[in-house]
Amino acid sequence: MTQGMWLLMTRPISFFVHHQGRGHARRTMAIIREFSPERPVSVMTADPSLFDGFERDIELIALPNMIGADVPTQALFDQPTPSVMHCVPMGVVEMRQTMRRILDHLDDIDAGLFVIDVSAELALLSRVASIPAVKIRMHGDRNDPGHLGAYEACVGMLAPYDVRLEQADYPDHLRDKTFYSGGLCTTAAKVPTREEARARLGLDPDREIVVALTGGGGAGTPYAPLTVAARAAPQTLFLTIGPLHLEGHETDFANLINCGWVDNVVDYIVACDIVIASAGDNTVHEVAMLERPYICAPEWRYFGEQARKAECLAGLGAAVNMTHWPSDFAGWQDVLARARALDVQTLAELYAPDAARRAAQWLEACVDRLWEGAPESGIEHVPSEAATLPEDQRPVANDLYQQ
Repeated sequence: MTQGMWLLMTRPISFFVHHQGRGHARRTMAIIREFSPERPVSVMTADPSLFDGFERDIELIALPNMIGADVPTQALFDQPTPSVMHCVPMGVVEMRQTMRRILDHLDDIDAGLFVIDVSAELALLSRVASIPAVKIRMHGDRNDPGHLGAYEACVGMLAPYDVRLEQADYPDHLRDKTFYSGGLCTTAAKVPTREEARARLGLDPDREIVVALTGGGGAGTPYAPLTVAARAAPQTLFLTIGPLHLEGHETDFANLINCGWVDNVVDYIVACDIVIASAGDNTVHEVAMLERPYICAPEWRYFGEQARKAECLAGLGAAVNMTHWPSDFAGWQDVLARARALDVQTLAELYAPDAARRAAQWLEACVDRLWEGAPESGIEHVPSEAATLPEDQRPVANDLYQQ
């Protein structure tokens, strides 16, 4: 088969999706929606229900849930973790079954690319199994042997955020193989005006409103500090969305209202003057999309993921980094004053409405480039949209999104 005469096969792309929270699944669905219709796609996850109602034709592979699985003996439990790995207990049946199921599936479909969201160990496993992998990048203190080894084992990394949000300590040689899609937000609700949102929610059109937001993957918004905020800013109305963390001694105040779970989160964010929220990927970009002053309250995450992201946001002047919840009036008054002084356009520029499409095109171009000219695998394939572009127009890893 000569150059230019090769048969490009639409190689399958398979995703591993961590089932903690809904963010990983929603991001995966947003990207898959933008794939070429002919691209075979599969998703492996321990919670297939996360994809209930997804309109795209995909193959779902249920994996065992390894969280909390038993280690059968004390001797196995005592075995130290290798420095190149993070969570590899020994003798766990569910772990062995998970690894086997993943490899069997990738082999069965002759996968062209394995997209991992997220697991450093699976990136290493994929390389050992000779399957090209792309790892979804996350913030955090990840310059340890396990993460660096996983990054180096991958053919590339996909960062679902703007390159300006990258950490200064991320090595240059890894940055060169990372594709920055721009800020990817999975929220697709119609966005009302501030006036429309307040009228719909029955809120005072003129009063300052602060919304404290926590999603399903968090521990809940600390309620006690907000009672201090309510007293520190008595003219401001504070609304909480999502679960609360209660200590049992809180006193309620008239300007602090708990809304609980709501279906119209966008209305509340648009209606408010300031958002207090964690540093989850979608949360950051949802607030950026809706252009609201942002007090970023990073939650505890492995490797300091949210803390490092909050530092990056604050370093750009895109948000106030609230490293701890104030416990006194002056602390709250200072945080609120700094939020009022933010230029929301700095945060807004970090959101990219075409991020999911750019990510999908890069992934398809990546798999097509890697397998260009390979022998046919016995599966009917046609070129993807990205592969039919002229070579100088195909997305590449260092095509950094900086608009």
